Amino acid sequence: MEKMRMESVDITEKNIEKIEALFPNCITEALDENGKLKKAINFDLLKQMLSKEIVDGNEGYELTWVGKKEAIIEANNSIRKTLRPCKEDSVNWDNTENLYIEGDNLEVLKLLQESYLGKIKLIYIDPPYNTGNDIIYKNDYSLTKDEYDENISIDDDGNYLFTNTDNNGRFHSDWLHMMYSRIKLAKNLMSDDGFFAIAIDHNELFNLGCICDEIFGFSNRIGVITVVHKPEGRNQAKYIGPSNEFMLLYIKDSSKARIRRVAIDDEQVAIFDQRDQKGAYRLKNFIRLADGKYSTREAKPDFWYPIYVKNDLSYISIKPIKDAIAIYPITDTGVERTWKTSAETCEERILNGDILAKKDGDKIYIYEKLREDQVIKTHWINKKYHGFHFGTKILDNLLGVKTFDFPKSLFLMKDIFKLFTEKDDIILDFFSGSATSAHAVMKLNSEDGGNRKFILAQIPASCDPKSDAYKAGYKNICEIGKKRIRLVGKALKDKAGLTDKKVDIGFRVFKVDETNMNDIYYSADEYSQDLLSNLASNIKSDRNDLDLLFGCLLEWGLPLSLPYSSEDINGCTVHNYNNGDLVACFNENIPDSVIKHIAKQQPLRAVFRDGSFANSPAKINVGETFKSLAPDTRVKVI
Repeated sequence: MEKMRMESVDITEKNIEKIEALFPNCITEALDENGKLKKAINFDLLKQMLSKEIVDGNEGYELTWVGKKEAIIEANNSIRKTLRPCKEDSVNWDNTENLYIEGDNLEVLKLLQESYLGKIKLIYIDPPYNTGNDIIYKNDYSLTKDEYDENISIDDDGNYLFTNTDNNGRFHSDWLHMMYSRIKLAKNLMSDDGFFAIAIDHNELFNLGCICDEIFGFSNRIGVITVVHKPEGRNQAKYIGPSNEFMLLYIKDSSKARIRRVAIDDEQVAIFDQRDQKGAYRLKNFIRLADGKYSTREAKPDFWYPIYVKNDLSYISIKPIKDAIAIYPITDTGVERTWKTSAETCEERILNGDILAKKDGDKIYIYEKLREDQVIKTHWINKKYHGFHFGTKILDNLLGVKTFDFPKSLFLMKDIFKLFTEKDDIILDFFSGSATSAHAVMKLNSEDGGNRKFILAQIPASCDPKSDAYKAGYKNICEIGKKRIRLVGKALKDKAGLTDKKVDIGFRVFKVDETNMNDIYYSADEYSQDLLSNLASNIKSDRNDLDLLFGCLLEWGLPLSLPYSSEDINGCTVHNYNNGDLVACFNENIPDSVIKHIAKQQPLRAVFRDGSFANSPAKINVGETFKSLAPDTRVKVI
């Protein structure tokens, strides 16, 4: 019976498999750290396979820095971590599809690689801008003891955080190392029609553009947007007071990514003053009134045809019907013009609900529905994007205390999500800070009836004991973010006519932690057989069934937001995830009756503890039972 790895996917192995499929002649063998053979790549041959000329020399167009190769390796290496459910911190745990994850976002991204591969429509991040005082995630660069004591802090989960001061000799390199590995992993999670948006100021704009061009491809950079978030400018600047920041936009596949046809400027939104099940629209006369003499009946006879309408407006078509009135494109002044489309296209639009008839007195007019749309420009100057008035003040008023200096404008985030996501998409923000993203998702859903889901990740960096946030009881950033989501959800639920059934106001909380498995069990080659035989369990004593269930979901690549149920079968707890996607039982000495009960359900996957079976024959019997009753079920043990 196959054992689960209980560690994140090894991306290096996956990449080698992809290269092998394309260039099998470039695959060779090498010894790993344990002296065992493993697949490796002949890079010299691979470079030659990708070149029409003889490969020679090392020069090439690229951005490089101290530690770039380490960043690539860091992104590819697997980790022995897991996500532990925290139901007591969650809201509507059983029904919500939103996730809030506490921990180092590099580890979060690695743990999500299987469950959310190719499933995220929009990744939006607002990382540290590297202004000289930003906290960044510590990598294993060497520091002197004085540097360590001065620049290192520890968050609530024991993660080390590093203040990247501008007197650090590796000021840019440290920041680039942090960003490169995370963006590289994030790209894997994007759907083929997905978008990646990242906020930045002038300090690292050009470097960030270079690494994103390298990761996504220059041709997939679709825009650099200037967002005026402080029109008055920062008066403490040495030379020029910044009044804007930037947003770099990338796509994964230009043949599939499409920006939604919506309006975000208030003036444009107001024009589309009507709404149906498809969204906002405005009405416009279907007669072509522009183009002068080129849109008359004589000039375009194919666009002159009757549209038949019943007097009560219950019927409209280009096909005649009894008691219907034929409407021609004749203006109020009697000029014979044309309709805006051919008859065939007109019929299609009628069937799609985009052509309608209206009465004005005794006369019937034909109108087309123009859907919400506008040209999206590269310069966003709307006052609703002001960071202080619509970011800081909204957060302060909500929490009743000052917690963040520079949260994003709520309306900026809402417009970004409106542009780049459909109503059922998933949004990922792995530098979530004060959780503006979650606030914006729920607000947008409440306005347009959407069911967008958010995944937020944030390292639980400690609040300064001298800060108002700390004095108000917030020990770390995550506590602030979760409180905000709870308050926003409550406000939406309390809103007249709105219930949590219409808008998902909940979220499941997970925390990054060490693997559920004892290290001894999974490093058996380092220990004697006598020691192994005396082990009471391969699972850590502080872990429960829910920890094990969600650990299995991560390895098997199932989303963490789906419903599940648990039932007692002959004294054993059987968990059923998403109606048979996975069935698990982690009891010891599971009787045959329970095994047969599970097998008869014919789940796609089944998982048990290795200690669930008294001996090897019992384990073999389980395999035979599933072969007989559920031959298509994949069975594993942990």
